[in-house]
Amino acid sequence: MVLSKALLGNKIRRLRQDQKLSQRQMSEQLGISASYLNLIEHDERPVTVSLLLKLGQVFNVDLQELSDEPDRRLAAALREVFADAGFASGDVDVEEVRRLVSAAPNAARNIVDLYRAWRTAREDAQALQIDLPSGRKQRVVLPTEEARDFFESHANYFSEIESAAEALTQVAALKHADRARGLVDRLVEAHGITTDIAPLERMAGALRRFDPASRVLSLSEALPRASRDFHLAYQLGLIEAKDAIDGAIRAGKLSSPESETLCRVGLANYFAGAVLMPYAAFLGEARLVRYDIELLMHRFDVSFEQAAHRLSTLQRPGEASVPFFFVRADIAGNISKRFSAAGFHFSRFGGSCARFVLHEAFATPGLIRHQIARLPDGATFFAIARTLDRRTGSFHTPVSHLAVGLGCDIARASELVYADGLDLARVDAATEIGIGCRLCERSDCRQRAFPPLQHRLVVDETIKGPSAYAFRERR
Repeated sequence: MVLSKALLGNKIRRLRQDQKLSQRQMSEQLGISASYLNLIEHDERPVTVSLLLKLGQVFNVDLQELSDEPDRRLAAALREVFADAGFASGDVDVEEVRRLVSAAPNAARNIVDLYRAWRTAREDAQALQIDLPSGRKQRVVLPTEEARDFFESHANYFSEIESAAEALTQVAALKHADRARGLVDRLVEAHGITTDIAPLERMAGALRRFDPASRVLSLSEALPRASRDFHLAYQLGLIEAKDAIDGAIRAGKLSSPESETLCRVGLANYFAGAVLMPYAAFLGEARLVRYDIELLMHRFDVSFEQAAHRLSTLQRPGEASVPFFFVRADIAGNISKRFSAAGFHFSRFGGSCARFVLHEAFATPGLIRHQIARLPDGATFFAIARTLDRRTGSFHTPVSHLAVGLGCDIARASELVYADGLDLARVDAATEIGIGCRLCERSDCRQRAFPPLQHRLVVDETIKGPSAYAFRERR
């Protein structure tokens, strides 16, 4: 949890107003002067740890509610909105965004939602198309952002899904040594579904296929054991966690069937991860080995990606791990997965920063790289990344080259084995990164792909700077 002086004053003011207290009344209960409380509410004095603890005790409030992470994510989203070329006539600086989020968070969220709807309508009007080998054109629609927002709004933790997974592990008595057999037996005995490990040619490129008519679940022979177990648990999740999944989707009030389907798949995947890596056991081992992903993958017989992803879901109230963000990208930099319980800001509408360790991992395949990364707003994170090669086919099937990254706030980095031997307090040890080129204002970046939208491009044939794009502030 990150508590920031910049946004905390307004949260305390909201808490006081919710309690229907004057500044004098609240200050008396906290044992401070009314004038000091007034300075805190106006962000002119920091909030000490002892005062935070007293706030929690006196007003029975979870300190997580005072976290500034939702405000920081909202501010990052607003900056992307106002950086759009469509708003070129009205420059909105970082301080204005901060004040808007602090004073009117609901209005700020409505602005982001309105922008998202406008952007969708604009893209629909432009009819994004690709050329197919046949010569005809096909429209491409990717309804992924709403599903990503759905998971982020829950901090990638779903208690009902966890409970359903725990119930399955107890009923099926799943053990590591015979986990696959337990899952297969559960499908047959409880649901009349048989499992078939099918040859590649019969799967026609699919990894998993379920036929409701024959009640046969076919899994590709090319799947490694950990992936087979995952798909077995996924199929069980669609059935045994159906009520929990449907309830979460109804509560999410998603706007399209495509978004609902994406979330249903994501929640069934979540269930599968929780079955293979039960919450309490996995968290206990993670703490014991100081979040060593390779040790965790061996102890739970899962893949590196499965173990890393599971670490980003361990946010049970009162029994939470280090809050992690998780991200996966291909070699072209396209992000296919992203979950953030740590407050790391991912670009919503563009690519990520080329200086981020996730992309650097491709330079050293198979090795874990680490990085202390500082965003433009000063937030600093510790991140690791490693490449993965997916070989789920024959000799003629192309290999998928991916990289996965995991990170946390720098304040929790010492709890990770990957930070051993590093001086986490060194200011110059951090790599200055951005959310993405379109929002980054770093003028000395040698890896800038295009200029920031909130500044004017300066073209001068007589000067060559560190970046291909020079720019000045828009007036």
